[in-house]
Amino acid sequence: MDSPPISGRIADELLVDDCDFFNNSVKVVQMWVENKGPATCIIQPERWATPEMCAMLMVDAVRHGARAFAQPNGTSESEMLDRIWLGLDAERDDPKTVSAPLTNCGELN
Repeated sequence: MDSPPISGRIADELLVDDCDFFNNSVKVVQMWVENKGPATCIIQPERWATPEMCAMLMVDAVRHGARAFAQPNGTSESEMLDRIWLGLDAERDDPKTVSAPLTNCGELN
C-alpha cells in the first residue's frame, strides 16, 4: 500500500486491459484506501440510472469480495460474506470517517 504513483498511474493498479468483457462497460466507481488512512471513492452518478442501481452494484461488490477473501484463505464464501456484512453494519452504525468532497480535484465529490 505504500507504493508511489508511477507516471500518473498507481503502482499495483489492477490491470484489466486484456479483459474483453469491459468492451461494453463504463466505469462508475473508483476506490482507493491509504495505508492506515482514509478511503477515497469517486462515484459518477450521471452514469447510473438510479441510486438503487448504486446499491445493487455495491451488493455485487460485497459478494465478489467474499469470494476473493475465501479463495486464498481456504474459508467459505458464506463465512467471508457474513464477516463483510458485519463490518458494513458496524460502519453504518458508527461511521469512522466522514464523507467529504475532494477539494483539490475540481468538481469531484
